[in-house]
Amino acid sequence: MANKNLNAAKAAKKDEFYTQLTDIERELQHYWPHFRDKVVLCNCDDPYESNFFKYFALRFNQLGLKKLICTCYNGSPVQGNELMIDFGDFTDEPRKVAYKVVISEVKDLNGDGAVDLSDVRYLLKNDKNVISILRTGDFRDTECIALLREADVVVTNPPFSLFREYIGQLMEYGKKFLIVGTLNAIHYKEVFPWIKDGKVWLGYGFNAGNAYFRIPSEDNPKYSEGVYDEMTGLVKFRNCHWFTNLDHNKRHEELDLVCRYSPEEYPTYDNFEAIDIGRVQDIPYDYDGVMGVPDTILGQLNPEQFEIIGLGSGDLAKQAGVGKNYRGRTDLAYTIGDKQKCPYSRILIRNKHPQTI
Repeated sequence: MANKNLNAAKAAKKDEFYTQLTDIERELQHYWPHFRDKVVLCNCDDPYESNFFKYFALRFNQLGLKKLICTCYNGSPVQGNELMIDFGDFTDEPRKVAYKVVISEVKDLNGDGAVDLSDVRYLLKNDKNVISILRTGDFRDTECIALLREADVVVTNPPFSLFREYIGQLMEYGKKFLIVGTLNAIHYKEVFPWIKDGKVWLGYGFNAGNAYFRIPSEDNPKYSEGVYDEMTGLVKFRNCHWFTNLDHNKRHEELDLVCRYSPEEYPTYDNFEAIDIGRVQDIPYDYDGVMGVPDTILGQLNPEQFEIIGLGSGDLAKQAGVGKNYRGRTDLAYTIGDKQKCPYSRILIRNKHPQTI
């Protein structure tokens, strides 16, 4: 049901999912060397509320950032609820204003001997050069594209409904990035070729595969039981991950393979020369051909160990009449007895160094 709700939210353009600081801290700890002396852009982030902004502002000196840029689009529904920064002479209320925040240094401005959120708040309230108005704050606006050109690394949670366009822009301008997206994005025709060619990959991921996002209280949809928590205002999804082109150690860890291939245990597809594997942990160590494995392989895939060959789509599943709902079924099929089956989503891979014993 969580995935269904996420898809429904995307279709309805309900894109206000705010990433938790703990999730950001857990993922970003693996990328610190990538940020030293870099310009970091968070271009889908209201500094009043964005935990991405807070993370980088509070660790500005620790990470050795050159500059931090955050932009907010017109009409952010949660603007001004936490930092409560006064816009001073601006006549419009904060929630009706698109703006950017540019920080080049963070000092102990209140003299308490530590750099913390109070110093960031003081900086934003008192330095008139930090905050300035934008036309729309939309990442596609020419003002925001100019900021993108200036940036070295982009880190944010972009709108789910615009993920294709958003990541496409990052690739077009050759930017390094770490962004949150739905795992369904690996099936997008615009995205999968980059994954296949090793230009985009997955990060470490959310704790236990669960991503918790805060949503605006006035937009609380009817989530199923166990997905939305009214007490915390958090909604839980299992179908989200971090997409990146920043290298990290997990990407170079070899998957420990313990199973041995046998034709009785691994069915061969009727319409493609490959075997089907139901679980990543069942990948045989001694098979040198193509294998269809679950999407979760991408969170564990070492490019030195496995080659990505392709991706199933789903057309044949409809033709074969598998189940009442064909969503997620592949165009790969195998037959057991007299029944043809189309497995749930598969990535086609090949072991580059199969063992022979």
